[in-house]
Amino acid sequence: MSLRVVDPVRIGTEQLAGGRRLGWAEWGPADGVPVLLSPGAATSRHLGFGADALTGLGVRLISFDRPGLGASSPLPGRTFGDFADDIRTFAAGRGLDRLLMVGNSQGAPFALACAAAGVVGALAVVSGADEIAEPRFADALPGELRGLVDLAVSDPAAAEKVFAGFTAQAMWDMVMSGSPECDLAVYRQPAFEAAYRRALDEAFAQGAAAGYARDTVLAMGHWGIELSHIAVPVDLWYGEKDTGHSPDQGAGLAARIPGAVRHLVPDAGGAVLWTHAEQVLRTLLKHAPAS
Repeated sequence: MSLRVVDPVRIGTEQLAGGRRLGWAEWGPADGVPVLLSPGAATSRHLGFGADALTGLGVRLISFDRPGLGASSPLPGRTFGDFADDIRTFAAGRGLDRLLMVGNSQGAPFALACAAAGVVGALAVVSGADEIAEPRFADALPGELRGLVDLAVSDPAAAEKVFAGFTAQAMWDMVMSGSPECDLAVYRQPAFEAAYRRALDEAFAQGAAAGYARDTVLAMGHWGIELSHIAVPVDLWYGEKDTGHSPDQGAGLAARIPGAVRHLVPDAGGAVLWTHAEQVLRTLLKHAPAS
């Protein structure tokens, strides 16, 4: 396992159309294979993974702040497609090709949008949020969550107002109260907790939770992503003790993506991105497009 988390070795912002900024952070060798990270809910670009494996694998890990979080400019009313366009613009501006991507937790549908748009050549979905607005999950969700999903579908603006009341502390408390013991053993490690909480604080640094709120409404609603059109390799990773990200641990999601491979990790929870970082990256690198 490669649990160590370290500060980025390179950090900055990219100018986008209309003067918006896209915050990014990098780890690993500057000439490595670019692996883009769409991070989890309400976490900033600063929370990377696989620190001990990147140099040996030749991986240049690049994480992003989605609009309205961290250092990235807000984009009210944005869509999954807008994120794919931002990543395409970033890659073109930096001269990056042969792109691979990892989507973690709530970052998963944004990464899937990139795969569907042909922005990346392969994708790893790790503890990915599922499309819980699908009717097949109607009886699988707790009552309070079911109500929030229904609101996100029927009145997205009202749902955004609800989620805009969240804070970094509220997010931390929710993760701590809803995680199995195997995940808490990771999250409570002092260095990891400090890095995680810093990423939460930075995600809310613009003084409001509007960025997180928009992310959550998009993730909880109907995605509108043509999953059946994805033409690149996709691996989905779920811990066998993780039922919080997907009620069926990605089985239905994998079935909707042509050729997708689902990995169910024994004795693991939602922290697979950190507990099995090297395994995830090695598998992803096998799909790297030829130079």
